[in-house]
Amino acid sequence: MGLLGKLLTAPLYPVRSVVWVAQRVAEKAEAEYYDPAPVRAALSDLAQRLDDGEIDEETFDREEEVLLDRLQEIEEYVRRNR
Repeated sequence: MGLLGKLLTAPLYPVRSVVWVAQRVAEKAEAEYYDPAPVRAALSDLAQRLDDGEIDEETFDREEEVLLDRLQEIEEYVRRNR
Protein backbone atom coordinates (compact mmCIF):
# COMPACT_ATOMS: atom_id res chain seq x y z
CA MET A 1 0.00 0.00 0.00
CA GLY A 2 1.47 3.28 -1.03
CA LEU A 3 1.30 6.67 0.58
CA LEU A 4 -2.00 7.51 -1.08
CA GLY A 5 -3.56 4.29 0.17
CA LYS A 6 -2.34 4.99 3.70
CA LEU A 7 -3.76 8.50 3.58
CA LEU A 8 -7.12 7.29 2.33
CA THR A 9 -7.44 4.55 4.97
CA ALA A 10 -6.03 6.62 7.85
CA PRO A 11 -9.50 7.61 9.11
CA LEU A 12 -10.24 3.92 9.65
CA TYR A 13 -7.30 3.36 12.02
CA PRO A 14 -9.29 4.17 15.18
CA VAL A 15 -12.02 1.75 14.14
CA ARG A 16 -9.48 -0.95 13.33
CA SER A 17 -7.84 -0.39 16.70
CA VAL A 18 -11.13 -0.76 18.55
CA VAL A 19 -11.95 -3.93 16.61
CA TRP A 20 -8.49 -5.34 17.32
CA VAL A 21 -8.82 -4.62 21.06
CA ALA A 22 -12.32 -6.12 21.13
CA GLN A 23 -11.01 -9.27 19.45
CA ARG A 24 -8.19 -9.61 21.98
CA VAL A 25 -10.62 -9.13 24.89
CA ALA A 26 -12.97 -11.74 23.42
CA GLU A 27 -10.07 -14.19 22.97
CA LYS A 28 -8.93 -13.66 26.57
CA ALA A 29 -12.46 -14.10 27.92
CA GLU A 30 -12.91 -17.26 25.87
CA ALA A 31 -9.60 -18.66 27.11
CA GLU A 32 -10.60 -18.02 30.72
CA TYR A 33 -14.10 -19.44 30.23
CA TYR A 34 -12.75 -22.66 28.73
CA ASP A 35 -9.92 -23.11 31.25
CA PRO A 36 -10.49 -26.39 33.10
CA ALA A 37 -8.29 -25.48 36.09
CA PRO A 38 -10.94 -23.49 38.02
CA VAL A 39 -13.51 -26.25 37.48
CA ARG A 40 -11.09 -28.88 38.75
CA ALA A 41 -10.31 -26.67 41.75
CA ALA A 42 -14.03 -26.33 42.43
CA LEU A 43 -14.40 -30.12 42.29
CA SER A 44 -11.57 -30.51 44.77
CA ASP A 45 -13.09 -27.87 47.04
CA LEU A 46 -16.45 -29.58 46.81
CA ALA A 47 -14.94 -32.91 47.86
CA GLN A 48 -13.19 -31.19 50.76
CA ARG A 49 -16.46 -29.60 51.87
CA LEU A 50 -18.11 -33.04 51.84
CA ASP A 51 -15.22 -34.54 53.85
CA ASP A 52 -15.44 -31.69 56.36
CA GLY A 53 -19.17 -32.23 56.78
CA GLU A 54 -20.09 -28.78 55.44
CA ILE A 55 -22.42 -30.27 52.83
CA ASP A 56 -24.42 -33.46 52.60
CA GLU A 57 -24.14 -36.19 49.97
CA GLU A 58 -27.17 -34.92 48.03
CA THR A 59 -25.73 -31.42 47.71
CA PHE A 60 -22.38 -32.87 46.73
CA ASP A 61 -23.95 -35.01 43.99
CA ARG A 62 -25.95 -32.09 42.61
CA GLU A 63 -23.01 -29.68 42.51
CA GLU A 64 -20.61 -32.34 41.25
CA GLU A 65 -22.91 -33.07 38.31
CA VAL A 66 -22.91 -29.40 37.31
CA LEU A 67 -19.12 -29.21 37.49
CA LEU A 68 -18.62 -32.45 35.57
CA ASP A 69 -20.99 -31.20 32.86
CA ARG A 70 -18.91 -28.03 32.69
CA LEU A 71 -15.71 -30.06 32.33
CA GLN A 72 -17.28 -32.07 29.54
CA GLU A 73 -18.26 -28.85 27.77
CA ILE A 74 -14.68 -27.60 28.05
CA GLU A 75 -13.24 -30.87 26.71
CA GLU A 76 -15.62 -30.81 23.74
CA TYR A 77 -14.68 -27.20 23.00
CA VAL A 78 -10.98 -28.02 23.13
CA ARG A 79 -11.47 -31.04 20.87
CA ARG A 80 -13.41 -28.96 18.30
CA ASN A 81 -10.85 -26.16 18.26
CA ARG A 82 -7.62 -28.10 17.89
